[in-house]
Amino acid sequence: MAPFDLRLQEVHNKLASKELSVTDLVQESYRRIAETDASIQAFLTLNEDGARAAASELDKQLQEGGERGLLFGLPAGIKDNIVTEGLLTTCASQFLRNHDPIYDATVVKKLKAAQSVTIGKLNMDEFAMGGSNENSSFYPTRNPWNTEYVPGGSSGGSAAAVAAGQVYFSLGSDTGGSIRQPAAYCGVVGLKPTYGLVSRFGLVAFASSLDQIGPLTKNVEDSAYVLQALAGYDEMDSTSANVDIPDYVNALNGDVKGLRIGVPKEYLGQGIDPKVKEAVLNALKVYESLGATWEEVSLPHTEYAVATYYLLASSEASSNLARFDGVRYGVRADNPDNLIELYRKSRSQGFGPEVKRRIMLGTYALSSGYYDAYYLKAQKVRTLIKQDFDNVFANYDLIIGPTAPTPAFHIGEQVNDPLTMYLNDICTIPVSLAGVPAISVPCGFADGLPIGLQIIGKAFDETTVLRAAHAYEQHTEHHKQRPQL
Repeated sequence: MAPFDLRLQEVHNKLASKELSVTDLVQESYRRIAETDASIQAFLTLNEDGARAAASELDKQLQEGGERGLLFGLPAGIKDNIVTEGLLTTCASQFLRNHDPIYDATVVKKLKAAQSVTIGKLNMDEFAMGGSNENSSFYPTRNPWNTEYVPGGSSGGSAAAVAAGQVYFSLGSDTGGSIRQPAAYCGVVGLKPTYGLVSRFGLVAFASSLDQIGPLTKNVEDSAYVLQALAGYDEMDSTSANVDIPDYVNALNGDVKGLRIGVPKEYLGQGIDPKVKEAVLNALKVYESLGATWEEVSLPHTEYAVATYYLLASSEASSNLARFDGVRYGVRADNPDNLIELYRKSRSQGFGPEVKRRIMLGTYALSSGYYDAYYLKAQKVRTLIKQDFDNVFANYDLIIGPTAPTPAFHIGEQVNDPLTMYLNDICTIPVSLAGVPAISVPCGFADGLPIGLQIIGKAFDETTVLRAAHAYEQHTEHHKQRPQL
């Protein structure tokens, strides 16, 4: 069995018994990248010198019998919108192609404290805007299950690298589904924590009221370990929640007997691929066999979620990206005639089409005379969507449905149809607007492409989400499937 197919505890046992070294794990990561990344293109930047030096230091600690961190020696990839000291952070944009941060994001500090090893930075849609990873300004990442298909976005590089066995786990960011949707397309586990549970300090902001960092892993147990390392209050993030952090790993006891599950009729209705619907219904049968119960429920404002999301997210993006002007941040255009010309040329040359589209949409929605009609109204609808979830969670422990309405689509199939592209996030966006946690786990295949099951929980109740996902995983084999590369 390949080292990255082992469970975390199995890897740590082999490290302790000297059957493996951290250097072996890092070498395996770079060997696999050399073998597969020409066809996958998951990485933008590699950290070979830094990773090998870190591995050597950890091996030395191992020999000396020192205390080992929660993620000791595990090779990790990091989405390229999470800043890393001394390692390029480009957000997959020409505007930041030379950006070399002088500090680490809080989550990167936490990974280092847990003694993980950073292998490199992972490809993404530019500034996390996109649902297919085709909006990277460098090159698109491809789906390891079929390289003619997209891996999903915007954390497509993070999902593809885990699916291809290039890293043990990765970090992504989720604004409207950007961890869960690529996890579903690539057949891995993707967790979006409750808004505020994991620090956003050092995450290049797209839409600040929605952005969340979370792990992509091969299985639910590993996801619990990584969340344990990342979760917690951070005084550097004004939106960080000061809550008690439970033991996520010990919560994986396999017991879902008596759990009450709500299944929104809006998530299994029009627009959902029949094979996706069948896979979700089969998953519900597994839960029934384990003693849980489920009933159809309604989230009546779901039909407004996509429009609401794109108004709010684009408005926040137009504000957040204003600082990229060629003076304070970003690559400066050559030979401007004056300051206004410098701003205009730098932003025109630096941003790609999808980023420009969202900046213009957001600026329009926030402009005088349109604020009440669009932005304020969208905020009111967001409140109604949040109330939908509150109403269901008053009677149910979890909400379950598909992660995406279809499996992955062909590269180029929707690139000129942004509205169709936006609808791929119809099942994940309402969760992001409500700020509650959700996980995507593999639940089947359609024509050789993975399908994702989305398990949604109450705010800060990641333990129930992980426990239910782990119980399902223990009674199915979907998460053990690997793409042939």
